[in-house]
Amino acid sequence: MTEKPIYKRILLKLSGESLMGSKEFGMDAVAVNELAKDLKDLALQGVEVCVVIGGGNIFRGIAGAAAGMDRTSADYMGMLATVMNALSLQDALENKQGLQTRVMSAIPMPTVCESYIRRRAVRHLEKGRIVIFAAGTGNPFFTTDTAATLRAIEMNCDVIMKATQVDGIYDSDPNKTKGARRYDKISYEDVITKNLSVMDASSIALARDNNLPIIVFSQHDEDALQKAVRGLGKFTVVGKKDN
Repeated sequence: MTEKPIYKRILLKLSGESLMGSKEFGMDAVAVNELAKDLKDLALQGVEVCVVIGGGNIFRGIAGAAAGMDRTSADYMGMLATVMNALSLQDALENKQGLQTRVMSAIPMPTVCESYIRRRAVRHLEKGRIVIFAAGTGNPFFTTDTAATLRAIEMNCDVIMKATQVDGIYDSDPNKTKGARRYDKISYEDVITKNLSVMDASSIALARDNNLPIIVFSQHDEDALQKAVRGLGKFTVVGKKDN
């Protein structure tokens, strides 16, 4: 690709399932390494990258609560799952791709990774390190979507890049509804009022209040992340309502 990235600093939001590859649980080394290669390509082009990964490939707090667990305990277990995913990605980035990275956890665990400190995280980005934010916001009842929006705002990111199973936001599930309509652009308000579940409502509202655009693209399409950072390919932009 000859086009240059149009964003200087991005936050990439991934689901834990994106690390599973062909497996039904946990992490697939091939999938993790492919993701690490994509991030290396961005870093080499001068894009400052931070990442938030969910933990659904290991444990999902809300599922634990639905099965009868105390919601707070279940959510903390989900946060620990995100730390495991973050360490897996860090290993691939450092040992396979030769990049400097930092995992920063909202729950202090200094033996394993750094505790989250905003100014330190910004400094890591300025030095060209990829920063992986783990353990959500550090609080139960908040999703990693909300954590991603919060961290993106704190890091002064230009955009949130949200990787999903399909190439944007649709008015209904395109895997279940024939002729589902894909949006090229949609407002924060419409995502919330139409209950388009690409991210939870609190994260969308937080992005709206801080005028932070969200780009939703497919994690399965080849070079989709590279293209989206350049404004190319198929994706949906969530932003202000057109006047």
